[in-house]
Amino acid sequence: MPGKRALIVDDSLSARVVLSRMLQKYGLEVDTAESAEAALKYLAQQRPDVIFMDHLMPGMDGFQAVQAIKNNPRTATIPIMMYTSQQGELYVGQARALGAVGVLPKLIKPVDVSKVLYQLHLLPERRDDSPPAFVAANPALLSGQDAQPDTSRVPSGLPTDWHPQLEAALRNHDADLRRFVVANLDTLADRVVSDIRNNINEIPTLQVPPRSPLAPRPPYLWIAVTLIALVPGIVLAVLHVRALDANRALSAEIGALQNDQANRTAELDRMRQEARRAEEATRASAAAAAGGIEPIVATVPYGEVPLALGRLDVLRDLLVDLEQRSFRGVIAVRNYAGRFCVVGNATDGYALAPDDLPATRCDIVGNPFAESLSPAQRQSVAFANLVLSVRQRTGGAITIDLLEDDGSTPVAYPPASESLAAEQWNEIAARNNRVEFSVVPADN
Repeated sequence: MPGKRALIVDDSLSARVVLSRMLQKYGLEVDTAESAEAALKYLAQQRPDVIFMDHLMPGMDGFQAVQAIKNNPRTATIPIMMYTSQQGELYVGQARALGAVGVLPKLIKPVDVSKVLYQLHLLPERRDDSPPAFVAANPALLSGQDAQPDTSRVPSGLPTDWHPQLEAALRNHDADLRRFVVANLDTLADRVVSDIRNNINEIPTLQVPPRSPLAPRPPYLWIAVTLIALVPGIVLAVLHVRALDANRALSAEIGALQNDQANRTAELDRMRQEARRAEEATRASAAAAAGGIEPIVATVPYGEVPLALGRLDVLRDLLVDLEQRSFRGVIAVRNYAGRFCVVGNATDGYALAPDDLPATRCDIVGNPFAESLSPAQRQSVAFANLVLSVRQRTGGAITIDLLEDDGSTPVAYPPASESLAAEQWNEIAARNNRVEFSVVPADN
């Protein structure tokens, strides 16, 4: 549809070029911006029909740019499609909650672009009422009867002798196609024959001098034949001895690796037991201070918003229990971020490292997902509404206090070494990536 314009916001030049070419094939005029700040300056002067927004960019990220655009009455009605490698139902929900219409993956296909453009009404409908280019042939011809084409059914705009013209065009096309195939086959056959002749000419002719059948065979010939027969046996014997030595060395190395693995497993089990005892002692002391109510720990899988989903259900159940006890006081909610072993980069995103990767070879040890969230994005809308409604529902008897991560580590991390795998490190990080609900009774 002519006159439609799209804006692509992405710090990657290759991503902008790929999407621009796809959109231009559908007749859209395309403008690009390499940062969210540049896009906002562009929108102060221009108003495109759609915006394709990347998520991870230097400076202002995609979500912050979406909020700025939607908060401006002049640009609030422009549809925004996130164009990013981020994925998952949680991410799509966050994007739509901020005002984006959906998420378009970086590994994009032309059919995905067409679906998005149809969804945004930037392309004409797939069906229209225009007449077909051709009409059906005479049924009598299809059934084998001798009849003339019915020119009365020819739509306006076509010549009355369109049927003979179509048959002549098809015959010419068939003849051209046959000539093309035959010419290609002849060329291929000539090339194969030429290659075979060249190979035959390059093979030297073996000249064997004639020998009289009565001439005696030289004595050293038998010695040479005997030695040639013995050489394979000697070689096989040497290879067999070397294989036995290699097997013995490999068995010894496997035994050493198994012992080392057993020692590492025992050490990891000891560290787990110590961490559990420390956690139990901490919960016991906190429960004693809270009148017998132990703190509740809810783990947060990597890549999920901390104060949402299962953590929201934990808080609801805790509130029901406390209200039945006529509790008065504060529920302290503290969020801890685990330091995971991840691989990747800021452009393409990060992911948990493979389980067998040594913990010393991580690209980053931290939590890039949690660090990319603003304080408002760390909790879902339902969680924020529940926190605000508790004081009003209980008449001020129960309040909820949200505490930020103070950098402490509830579960100690093992020393990083070449023998420590990323799987073992991330197991500890997953236990540290959690939300704790502590109950603090009010002073009587």
